[in-house]
Amino acid sequence: MSTDGAKNGTRWLPRLMGVLLLLMGLALLAGGIKLSQLGGSLYYLIAGIGFALSGILLLAMRRIALGLYGLVLLGSTVWALLEVGLDWWQLVPRLAIWFAIGVVLLLPWARRPLVGPAAKINTALLSVAVVASGASAVGSQFTHPGEVFGELGRDSSEMASAAPSMPDGEWQAYGRTEHGDRYSPLRQITPQNAYRLEEAWRIRTGDLPTENDPVELTNQNTPLKVNGMLYACTAHSKVLALDPDTGAEIWRFDPQVKSPVGTFKGFAHMTCRGVSYYDENNYVSRDGRPAPKITDAGQAVAQACPRRLYLPTADARLIAINADTGKVCEGFANQGVIDLTRGIGPFTAGGYYSTSPAAITRDLVIIGGHVTDNESTNEPSGVIRAYDVHDGHLVWNWDSNNPDDTKPLADGKQYSRNSANMWSIASVDEDLGMIYLPLGNQTPDQWGADRTPGAEKYSAGIVALDLATGKARWNYQFTHHDLWDMDVGSQPTLVHLKTDDGVKPAVIVPTKQGSLYVLDRRDGTPIVPIREIPVPQGAVKGDHTAPTQARSDLNLLGPELTEQAMWGATPFDQMLCRIQFRSLRYEGQYTPPSEQGSLVYPGNVGVFNWGSVSVDPVRQLLFTSPNYMAFVSKMIPREQVAEGSKRESETSGVQPNTGAPYAVTMHPFMSPIGIPCQAPAWGYVAAIDLFTNKVVWKHKNGTTRDSTPVPIGMPVGVPSMGGSIVTAGGVGFLSGTLDQYLRAYDTNNGKELWKARLPAGGQATPMSYSGKDGKQYVLVTAGGHGSLGTKMGDYIIAYKLAE
Repeated sequence: MSTDGAKNGTRWLPRLMGVLLLLMGLALLAGGIKLSQLGGSLYYLIAGIGFALSGILLLAMRRIALGLYGLVLLGSTVWALLEVGLDWWQLVPRLAIWFAIGVVLLLPWARRPLVGPAAKINTALLSVAVVASGASAVGSQFTHPGEVFGELGRDSSEMASAAPSMPDGEWQAYGRTEHGDRYSPLRQITPQNAYRLEEAWRIRTGDLPTENDPVELTNQNTPLKVNGMLYACTAHSKVLALDPDTGAEIWRFDPQVKSPVGTFKGFAHMTCRGVSYYDENNYVSRDGRPAPKITDAGQAVAQACPRRLYLPTADARLIAINADTGKVCEGFANQGVIDLTRGIGPFTAGGYYSTSPAAITRDLVIIGGHVTDNESTNEPSGVIRAYDVHDGHLVWNWDSNNPDDTKPLADGKQYSRNSANMWSIASVDEDLGMIYLPLGNQTPDQWGADRTPGAEKYSAGIVALDLATGKARWNYQFTHHDLWDMDVGSQPTLVHLKTDDGVKPAVIVPTKQGSLYVLDRRDGTPIVPIREIPVPQGAVKGDHTAPTQARSDLNLLGPELTEQAMWGATPFDQMLCRIQFRSLRYEGQYTPPSEQGSLVYPGNVGVFNWGSVSVDPVRQLLFTSPNYMAFVSKMIPREQVAEGSKRESETSGVQPNTGAPYAVTMHPFMSPIGIPCQAPAWGYVAAIDLFTNKVVWKHKNGTTRDSTPVPIGMPVGVPSMGGSIVTAGGVGFLSGTLDQYLRAYDTNNGKELWKARLPAGGQATPMSYSGKDGKQYVLVTAGGHGSLGTKMGDYIIAYKLAE
């Protein structure tokens, strides 16, 4: 075969590359023109011209195409480094495709068919560009943007836990104690032996999603371990008592939840985060205090059901269950049941019930409720009610729209409509006689012109109520005139802190906006400074914005978003994300909602949500898993709302806001191919030294293993929905990441010590206990999260150290 024939036979490769570059260049050019018109980067326009010309020259089989492509690749490399430095995940969409094409063009089969002068110069120029691009990729492997490396370096702080005492091996409340610190004093599992953890047992509850369930059916349960048993609840409000050593089922209670419309599909949520436990023996004469005063009816309950569980159901009941037998405590309230709809008024199916366990004191069972966001301006009350823990009669009620009248609601009366609610978990300090309520917002979230004085004072903050009277002792609002769904979803954590002014009883409140507010829980005085910062102004017509917002000096806020922070799998979807960013209103945190569409960052999921934080009170260490995901909200004038528009969930689709002049659409800030528009990491694990209020360490957490069509575990750091726990052994546990793993971490430095693959999403807070065999167990619910898209299941799995 002649040389010319060989050249002719290989011309398909440069021509193929020419077609690709021409098409890619034209796509960049078109998007670059749009982006430049919005005031964005000119790179895509310029690069689009360069790549398109390179493609044309390759189609013409001209050798100068190599040199021109090399110049554009070299320029792209310089531009990428100037924008994001040596950040691997940010360099990938900017350079990976162009680097790969450059390598192909250097192949002999691509170069030899080309004609024209200066072969060596063009090849050398392309070689330099490829080497420079590759070198930047290599260099980025040695950097860790956004991460913090360090060690706590102490085993003790000369402090002890101030939480109510219980046996070390028990977990008697959602946060282990009513202080909500999620700290286990067990120490068998350590950083040195955590690698030996193995599955001890697993069970399946049999409670799986059905065709009649809502999208957001979730399994967020943290079981209790007390009374020699484990107690777990399922998304359909079923309760199981299990043997802690084997998982064997001891009894099961099914409340037979029902929907008034025959289906649960219209519910915004369906979940059970936990049950609550009460033991008469714990309050006979604890710490020298007299036993609770009990009515005759209550005395009968105490004798028949000395150990009780309180179950909130998805059809708005609170049921007292004998913890020994699984039978209803018939003497409590009305045959064992409190109807939580009493005094609430009308609501749509699923529009009111408690997703979270009640708070328990020596005398009271105290409960709030979920109210569907953005449904209308006429939703049920967010009242918090305290019932006698023995006989179930109503002792007091606190309604933020009528905060001074806490006497029990009379028969036939109704609580105020649309008041701020508490859908999460409260914490209790019985020594101070207070309960600490994390309050949500008055719905709708993005329209605030009709807010009541009570909502403007109490919503999106914490309120401390007197346990005896239900009256507010103090409150602190974290988001003024909230227009961003910044309700406080985290359980407040009560801990004694060592400060320069001595030991103080503190309450730590993690929030969606990224601040951790640290207050003296006696009176609400800030222990860590809180500053009022100016925020963007300009609400939609008829509404207003607060001039400032509260920000704690202790926060895990990420940098504000910029066009340079936009991301994608390729330069094309990254460019489209840049166009989206430039098309939205965004002036930083607290950018008001708008008809244009506003970028909300941190978004509705928040930096901290219902998973809260865990605190080691002995080492004065806070362990947590902050998230960083942006959302988009767009206000739609009522007359423009399309007939038949439907919401997908509380955080996506068209939210009707019936009664307000605007509906709103909400969705995560995603690229056209379904990945976040903002650059990773989207999720971390972190630890804070509560002596110094400084971040000790912060590391990317989780992979894309279960978030992409191809199960490749890229360690970008993914969001987590679910809380962490810490143990006296120096190990923390977390299971809520989008990939299906339970992980163990060294809380001293954040090193991942061990992980176990879960059969479904682990969007729940783990717990730890001692079995009858004296071994320390770690337990997790793996049931998935419907709206997050993790795999659904019905598993409860326990782990312990291998023998």
